[in-house]
Amino acid sequence: MNKILLTTALLASFILFAQDLKSPSEFLGYELGTQFTRHHEVVDYYQYLASAANDRVQLHEYGKTNERRSLLLAYVSSAANMQNIESIRKEHLKNTKGEGSPTKAIVWLGYNVHGNESVSTEASMQTIYDLLTSKAEYLENTIVLIDPCINPDGRDRYVNWYYQNKNTPNNIDPNSKEHHEGWLSGRANHYMFDLNRDWAWLTQVESQQRLKFYNKWLPHVHVDFHEQGVDNPYYFAPAAEPFHEVITDFQRDFQVTIGKNHAKYFDANGWLYFTKEIFDLLYPSYGDTYPTYNGSIGMTYEQGGSGRAGLGIKTGIGDTLTLKDRIAHHHTTGLSTVEVSSKNAQRLNDEFKKFYTNKKFKYKSYVMNGDSDKIEALTKLLEQHEIEFEWAKQTTAKGHSYQSRKIINLKTTNKSLVVHSDQPKGALVKVLFEPKAKLSDSLTYDITAWSLPYAYGLDAIASTTKINSRTDPSLDNAPSQVANTPKNTYAYITNWNSMKDARFLSELLQKNIRVRYAKKPFTIDDNSFNRGSLIITKTDNKNNAGFEKTLGESATKHEKNLFASQTGFVDSGKDLGSYHVQMIDNIKVALLHGGPTSTLRFGEIWHFFEQQLHYPLTVIDTDYMGGVDLSKYDVLILPAGDYKKSMTEDRLKKLKEWVGNGGKLIAMGSAIEPLTGEEGFCITPRKIEKDSTKSVRPYDSSERERIKSAITGTIFKVKVDATHPLAYGYGDTYFTLKLGDDAYEYLDSGNVVYLEEGQNKPVSGFAGSKAQEKIAKTLIFGVENHDKGSIVYLIDNPLFRGFWENGKLFFANALFMVD
Repeated sequence: MNKILLTTALLASFILFAQDLKSPSEFLGYELGTQFTRHHEVVDYYQYLASAANDRVQLHEYGKTNERRSLLLAYVSSAANMQNIESIRKEHLKNTKGEGSPTKAIVWLGYNVHGNESVSTEASMQTIYDLLTSKAEYLENTIVLIDPCINPDGRDRYVNWYYQNKNTPNNIDPNSKEHHEGWLSGRANHYMFDLNRDWAWLTQVESQQRLKFYNKWLPHVHVDFHEQGVDNPYYFAPAAEPFHEVITDFQRDFQVTIGKNHAKYFDANGWLYFTKEIFDLLYPSYGDTYPTYNGSIGMTYEQGGSGRAGLGIKTGIGDTLTLKDRIAHHHTTGLSTVEVSSKNAQRLNDEFKKFYTNKKFKYKSYVMNGDSDKIEALTKLLEQHEIEFEWAKQTTAKGHSYQSRKIINLKTTNKSLVVHSDQPKGALVKVLFEPKAKLSDSLTYDITAWSLPYAYGLDAIASTTKINSRTDPSLDNAPSQVANTPKNTYAYITNWNSMKDARFLSELLQKNIRVRYAKKPFTIDDNSFNRGSLIITKTDNKNNAGFEKTLGESATKHEKNLFASQTGFVDSGKDLGSYHVQMIDNIKVALLHGGPTSTLRFGEIWHFFEQQLHYPLTVIDTDYMGGVDLSKYDVLILPAGDYKKSMTEDRLKKLKEWVGNGGKLIAMGSAIEPLTGEEGFCITPRKIEKDSTKSVRPYDSSERERIKSAITGTIFKVKVDATHPLAYGYGDTYFTLKLGDDAYEYLDSGNVVYLEEGQNKPVSGFAGSKAQEKIAKTLIFGVENHDKGSIVYLIDNPLFRGFWENGKLFFANALFMVD
C-alpha cells in the first residue's frame, strides 16, 4: 500500500508558512513528555505536518496492522530535494549496481518496534519538527525517512493500560501498579511476536509491509530506537562483538564516528551512556543487523525506561527518570545521526557503492533439492527480500553438503533451486544461507544459527564455484491442478509432506469432508504413497452432497494433485479399508493463555493456527481454566512458560484424568517439567551432577564460565523414527533448532525425534561444553500413551518465531495424526 495522506480538508485547514509550524506540544495541547500520545493523535500530527509543510514532507501509509492501525512513513527533506524525490531515490539505487552518481544521504529513523518502549514515538514528533525548523540545514543534502511507530498495536495496548492503571498525578514509586504491566504487555504486536526479531523471517504483516518500502530506499543509515531497564544508562553505537564477517571496516568505523558525535552532546549535558557492550551485530533479523547486511550503517539506540518507567519513576540510585528525560535522549541521538550523515553524504554514497560491488564470498552458489512445497515456500521469502534465484539443470553440483558436512556431488534437476551470492543482495544471501556463521565471540545477544536450508528442510550444498543455472522455472513447477476424475472413482489420494498439505487438510475438515490417513506406505495403480498420505473415499462422504465439487475447489486453491483411484485394492501395503487407514478427527483444540505461559510462545501457536494452518482454536485463560469442562476439547496445548506455582497437585491430577479419558495434551518446552515427578507423567528430566570440586576462578570469568552451560539457538542433527505418526512426512534425520539445555531422558516408548550417541555436537551455532554433555542421548519430540489418551512432548520449539518452516509439520502431526 502506498497512499500519500493529504486530504482536501487538511490542506484547507493547515495552509501555513514554515515558520508557523506547530510544535508537537502546541498541536497536541499538552507539553510533550507530560502525557503519552495515542497512535491516532500521532497520525494526526504527522498528517498536519504533511499538509502544513507539504513542500518538505510526504506522508505514506505503507500498510495496516492486524488491528487496523495505520503504518506510516514520512519522507522529510528540503523543498528542492522533495521536488526531485523520485529521481534521488532511483539514482541512489543505481549504486547497488555500481552505477549512478548520487549525492544525497539517506537516513531511516524507526521508532517503537517494541510497543511498551513508548518514548520513541514521542521523540519522533519532536525530531521531525526540529528537522523542519531549527535543524533544516541538515536536510539540504539528506533525505530522512521517519517511521514514527513500527508497532502501533503494541504501543496503544501499553498506553491504554497505563492510563487505566496510573495514579493522578502519576506516582514515581516503582512499586506502584502503573510500573508493573500484566502478562499481556505492550512489547509485542497483536500476535505477541517480537517485531525486532522478524526482519529476516517476515512472518508478521508489519514486517512484510515495511520491507516493501525499505527495499525501495535501502538507506545509508538506519536507526532502531529502543528502551531497556530503568537503571541502565543510554546505549548507542558502536556495537559489541560478535560482528558478522560481512560487515565492512567502513560500517564499523562509521558507527564510531556517529557514536563520538552523540558522546559530544551527552558529555555536554552530563548524561550517562555506554557503547560496545551487550548489543552485537550477528543475528540477521534485528533492526540493526538486517539493514547492515543490506549496506546500511545499522544501529540500535537504547534508552533506560521501557514498560516500567511510565511518566516518571524513581531509579535504583534514587534519581527520578521522567518521560521528558527519555524524550530528550532519543531526540538528541536522532538529530545527531542526521547531522553526521549530512556532513558525510558523499562518503556514505561512495562506501555504499563499494558494499554492493565488492563481493568476494567463499561460496558462489547455494543449490537446494527437496519437496516442491518447501522450495516454493522458500522462494516466496526470497521474493520478499528481492533476492534473486534461479533453477539448476539436470547435472551434478559439487560443494559442501549441509547434511553430511562433507564435499559431495549433488544430483540436480530442473526443480533444484539455485541462489548465487554474486548479486546485489549477495551479502544478505551469504548471511542467510551459509552453513555456519563465523563467531568472533561466543557471548551473543540472540541465536547463533539460522541457515535457511536447514530451516526449510532442504538437501543443499554450498559451492565454491558458480553453478550453471537458468532463470526460467521448470514447467513442472507450475501450480498443480486437480486431475480429471472418472465417474467410478473409489477414493482420492494425495501426499502429506508440507504445511501446504496441512492447510489443505484443515480446509477439508472445516468443510465437513471426511479424510483418512495411511499408517503404512502403499502402492496403487503403480503410484506410491507414504505414511500420512490423505485418503478421501466416496463412501465416507456419501452424505455430503456435492463433496467432490468442494474437494476439487479446495485442491485447486491449495495446488494439490489428487490421484483418483477406482479401487480400494492396493498393489502393495494395506488396502484402503484396512485398520491401518484411520479416520482423521475434526478435533476441537484449546490453547492455554495468560500467566504462567510465555507471551511469545503463546503468540507463536496462536499465529500458527490463525495465519498459517487456518484452523479454529479456543483460547482459555488460566484465570478461569478451573471452571472449564475440558471434556469438550480433544486437544489442549500448554505453551512454554513458568508453571512452577500454577501447576498444583490438584491441577495435575485433573489433567491426568482428562488425558486418561482420551484427551491429547501437547506440552512444549518448559511446560513439560511441571508434568514430571511421582504425581506426574512418565517423562524424566536429565539430571547432571554438579561438580563438587572447588576451584579458584577470577571474578571476571563468571560470564565465560556460565556460557559453558548455554545453548544459544543452535542447530543439531537428530534421529527421526519416520514410522511414528508424529513424524509422518519426514525422513530419518531432522535438523532441530535448540534454544537451551533443557534435556529429558528417552521414554520407554514413543521416542520419535532424539539425539543419538555422538549427535550432541552442533552442526551450526554455539553450544557450551557442559550443555553438550547434558543433552547427549536425550529426547527432542516424543509421545507417551496414558490410558485412552496421549501426551505429545515438544522439548524443542518447532514454531520458534514462525520461521523454522521444516518443524511445523511435526506440530500438524501432533494435532491430526497422533492418536
